[in-house]
Order: sequence, then C-alpha cells, then structure tokens
Amino acid sequence: MKEGILEVLIVNAEDIRHTNLIGRPAYYVILQCGTKEYRTKTSPGKHKKVLWNEKFKFDFPLSEWKNLTHIKFRIMDKEFFKNNGFVGETRIHLGGIITEGTDKGFIVVRPAPYNVVLEDDTYKGQIKIGFKFIANVSLLRPQVPISIYS
Repeated sequence: MKEGILEVLIVNAEDIRHTNLIGRPAYYVILQCGTKEYRTKTSPGKHKKVLWNEKFKFDFPLSEWKNLTHIKFRIMDKEFFKNNGFVGETRIHLGGIITEGTDKGFIVVRPAPYNVVLEDDTYKGQIKIGFKFIANVSLLRPQVPISIYS
C-alpha cells in the first residue's frame, strides 16, 4: 500500500500572549492532522522567544491525504492552579504541499513564521514551522511465508 508522510518541524514562537497571572509561562504545542495528534515538550518562555525544535511525523495512506485539508497548531500555557491556558492557534492549509509533493515525489518547505490567532480572531506573535512531504512511500509490512505444501 502506498502512503504519504508529512514531517513537521516546530522551531519556535515569538511575541506570543502571556496568560499567567503570576510566574513564568511554560508553553507547549498540540498538533492535529486528521485523527492523529501530538504534543511538544514544555518549553519555558524566559525571553520573547520560546524554543521547541521538535519534529513530528504524520503518515497516512495517499487516499486519506486527499481528504486532509489542514493541520492545526494550538499553543498552550501550562498552568499550576487551573486548567492549562489557551494562548493561540495556527491553521495551515495542506492542499498545495500535498499536491506538489505528490506530483514531484516530495517537497520541502523551509521553516517560516505563521501568525498566531487569538480567541477574538486577532493576531499576537508568530510560530515558526517547516514541512517535508514525501509521497508514494511503500508501507513495509512483514512478509508472511506461504507454504506450498498445505
């Protein structure tokens, strides 16, 4: 079976909203594409830039990639005395990446800044994300020996 693999690199975020009333922020990102979800490590927001530098891999059969329209990144702030705070989110349309990656066999999109959207649909800060999409990768399934004597 053929599949496509999307590798996502979350590099950093700058000038994002600080949701803590007291103490230092501790940010993480939840990535969601289709039914798969990942979470970055928690990174302190000591300065105006938060660093993650983490890669994640989404692999789906090529037939499913045609139905996946976007990938969502939710930036959260870990809170100690209440539920974790929503900082903002970024949605990136995957249509062009998947189409060009499928046509050429692969595509690399160098890390670039994307606006972080707040709950009131305004922008505050940017998150830097890179992509690599590889199409037509064969799923390696273990071969089951077939007995010719049965």
